[in-house]
Amino acid sequence: MAVEDSVAQDQLRAFIERIERMEEEKAAIAADIKEIYAEAKGNGFDTKILRKIVSIRKQDANERAEQEAILELYMAALGMVEAPPED
Repeated sequence: MAVEDSVAQDQLRAFIERIERMEEEKAAIAADIKEIYAEAKGNGFDTKILRKIVSIRKQDANERAEQEAILELYMAALGMVEAPPED
């Protein structure tokens, strides 16, 4: 029974250490991305728009079209844009 406990402890320790390494890598990548946005801002680009574009590019075309249609519908309901034409 003690051998099984030792194996489980070793596995647990290995999982935790792998997660910790990945978290460190994730933090390093996040810092690199932050630097890229800072560089873009220094060159006159709007970082909020850059972030939005990155987010949009992650979506598939159908998902993006659906979100844009819903956004337009909601904005029209609030009087922020003309109502979409009815078919």
